[in-house]
Amino acid sequence: MRTDSSPTTIFRKDYTPPAYLVDTVELGFDLAPARTVVANRITLRQNPDAASHDIVLHGEEIELVQVRLNGQQLSERDYELSHATLTIRNAPAEVVLEIETLCAPVENTTLSGLYVSNGNFFTQCEAEGFRRITFFPDRPDVMARYTVMLRADKAAYPVLLSNGNLVEQGELGDGRHYAKWEDPFKKPSYLFALVAAKLVCQEEQFKLADGREVLLQVWVEEGNLDKTDYAMQSLKNSIRWDEQRFGLELDLDRFMIVAVGDFNMGAMENKGLNIFNTKFVLANPRTATDIDYAGIEAVVGHEYFHNWTGNRVTCRDWFQLSLKEGLTVFRDQEFSADMIGTDSGRAVTRIDQVRTLRQAQFPEDAGPMSHPVRPDSFVEINNFYTVTVYEKGAEVVRMYQTLLGRDGFRKGMDLYFERHDGQAVTCDDFRAAMADANGRDLTQFERWYSQAGTPVVTARTRYDAVKRNFDIILSQRGQPEQQPFHIPVAVGLLGANGKDLPLTLENGKHEKGAKGDETTVVLELTGQEQIFRFRNVDERPTPSILRDFSAPVILEYDYTDDELLHLFSQDSDPVNRWEAGQRLAMERLLKLTKQVAAHGANNLKLDSTFINAMRSVLTDEKLDAAFRELALILPSETIVAEQMDVVDPQAIHTARQFMRRTIGTALQTELLAQYHANQTPGDYSPDALSAGKRALKNLCLSYLMVAPELAELKLAQQQFENASNMTDRSAALVSMIHSGAESGPYLKAFYDDFDNEALVIDKWFAMQASAPTTNVAAVRKLMQHPAFTLKTPNRARALIFNFTNANPSQFHAADGSAYEFWAEFVIKLDAINPQVAARLARAMDRWRRYAPALQAKMKQALEKVARRKLSNDVSEVITKALAN
Repeated sequence: MRTDSSPTTIFRKDYTPPAYLVDTVELGFDLAPARTVVANRITLRQNPDAASHDIVLHGEEIELVQVRLNGQQLSERDYELSHATLTIRNAPAEVVLEIETLCAPVENTTLSGLYVSNGNFFTQCEAEGFRRITFFPDRPDVMARYTVMLRADKAAYPVLLSNGNLVEQGELGDGRHYAKWEDPFKKPSYLFALVAAKLVCQEEQFKLADGREVLLQVWVEEGNLDKTDYAMQSLKNSIRWDEQRFGLELDLDRFMIVAVGDFNMGAMENKGLNIFNTKFVLANPRTATDIDYAGIEAVVGHEYFHNWTGNRVTCRDWFQLSLKEGLTVFRDQEFSADMIGTDSGRAVTRIDQVRTLRQAQFPEDAGPMSHPVRPDSFVEINNFYTVTVYEKGAEVVRMYQTLLGRDGFRKGMDLYFERHDGQAVTCDDFRAAMADANGRDLTQFERWYSQAGTPVVTARTRYDAVKRNFDIILSQRGQPEQQPFHIPVAVGLLGANGKDLPLTLENGKHEKGAKGDETTVVLELTGQEQIFRFRNVDERPTPSILRDFSAPVILEYDYTDDELLHLFSQDSDPVNRWEAGQRLAMERLLKLTKQVAAHGANNLKLDSTFINAMRSVLTDEKLDAAFRELALILPSETIVAEQMDVVDPQAIHTARQFMRRTIGTALQTELLAQYHANQTPGDYSPDALSAGKRALKNLCLSYLMVAPELAELKLAQQQFENASNMTDRSAALVSMIHSGAESGPYLKAFYDDFDNEALVIDKWFAMQASAPTTNVAAVRKLMQHPAFTLKTPNRARALIFNFTNANPSQFHAADGSAYEFWAEFVIKLDAINPQVAARLARAMDRWRRYAPALQAKMKQALEKVARRKLSNDVSEVITKALAN
């Protein structure tokens, strides 16, 4: 395998402090698409904690014009210039460096550093994009104060933005203008940002809790102002929530959000100037679904919350990435749950989080890209912006709150900021603050950061009717050579009447339940095996184990069908109630899948007990509609595959479709009744109650459309034609496409209505790519459509990623043609945008789990990619996938 430069593995154990610290940075930009001049004046001083006197500056894909050190121009013999660094040996103790460089933003398709999108300038500097702008010690533990001068053609770029506060602006007399920005807070280079563009904004004055007024702005391209209200409201809600929940205030005079159509990620938390993918800003009822609205609220909250957890306190090095990302994901999860404001709403958001873990994070933990929450090494840091760092990292933070209680967690957060405001720190520093603030020994808890993989917790129980004791025996296992984790296991006990039993734990304490009762206890599993005894238990209970998914583990407990049915119908913990239904469904899916693989699709049966359990939940009006929708969704084909030693995608798909069709037929009357009962007439609102009703209604439609008769087909067509919002219109179209019914005229009508709405056209591509009726030939045909381009990440993800990741039965077609397609476009994308290509490459990293015939074809495709000249991003993924 060949790369532009030999891949170098970076190890956490090799961390050394920077040789020089930077106090101030003054940047001047003369912005032009093909030739931007960057003047950089930085003041440095030797770090007393470092031994080296060499200044090492990072730089990539930029042209060095000149360097001055303490006023003296340096010649080429005074420094060493490589493809990635500029080094000055034996420098003085105090240095003023003046560096001039050139870059070509219009040619930067990587969307890292300074680039042009739709004729406008934007930046993305996390993780290592700043080095594509100027030479600099581009590492997160080098924090400095920045002053930025932007100069550009006023007609082409009337808006000039950077971090912090605007201190000066004016005309330059030659059709150009300038703006000067100062950031009063120290920050690492990855948080630098600039925008030079034709934009318009929605702005509001907002009063903080201390009475100070600040300016809030949401900047978008002209024509999109009617889609900014929800993002602005989400920003205001985020500011208020952080004041109330954590006592954290906005520390700048203004806070800006800017939306751009070409972006590798969801958004970026640059200090005071958040740059967002349009997907997480733009929304109105005509163009955005309920899921889009929820995503906007979560991502706006996430990036704002980074102002403290990431910006004011940042990472010492990139191995500590979860210090900011896991913590901030947890904060945005809590924010979204609090915005719903009901117990059932919190439960629904929690179930969604558990589904994400099982769908994406558990497979990552079990694959070749498995890594701890705090990785020990990497080749390319961009590959470690993963569900392990983010979502599992959030679960680790959530466990602190479970162990310490909400008040104890707040005490830990307060101490964390008191100790580390303005610093670049580690995951251990966060853990120490939590431990010290609460007087707890959390030494063993460190293993959640350093040990990879998903622990398995096995539970056994025994009941002594004479002594009225009920024992739960918990044991744990991880990967070979791993030490035991510190695992909080929340438990309740259900009586025969379905009510929670009062708990008396021998030699232990228990946390009160959500309603202030004492029916949930948090057991702390710290050894390989422990026995927890409950006293005064008058009947043999049904245990409800791992309530609220109290730890990111796999739970093994040999529930009977009757016990699962009891939990599914009665458990007061909604997460475990949902979980019981998933277990019931999974047992049947696995049995049917084996039957299909061995004997084909004939003579398949689904028992009436399961169907009746589904009927009971569907028709239970006391349950929140959003919960019922989640409870009625069968485990996905990906999650089913995780339960199999050898994955057979076609058998899984056939079995799951059979179950869906059987449920749709058996519950046709009830599904129709709930479809009509959960209409949401009147003006559209994305509130949780309305969104839950639409979700349940549209799930009913999808069941009815698995094998539609004329009446069901007309129902979907009428919903499409009469829908007053994107949620209902797109759901109707998806049900038609996925059923195999004739949908061509509706696809055309949808496209024609929204051909100037990029985010809606992304949906148009995505709903076709993920349909089990869409094969690789159909995807190739869609790629010929004038609206398709590889250069826009959102469009590439909509079509290619949805096909490879969300359409397993077609991606794993027996002839291997989709694997050839995958290899072709990993290579093509790598030449344009390595970060996006590496994400696509991950679709094949678990090839060894499939049947031998598929394995052979997958390996051929991987080896085809491996033979090419690759970026470090893609090289790392392919190398690990092929390694034994």
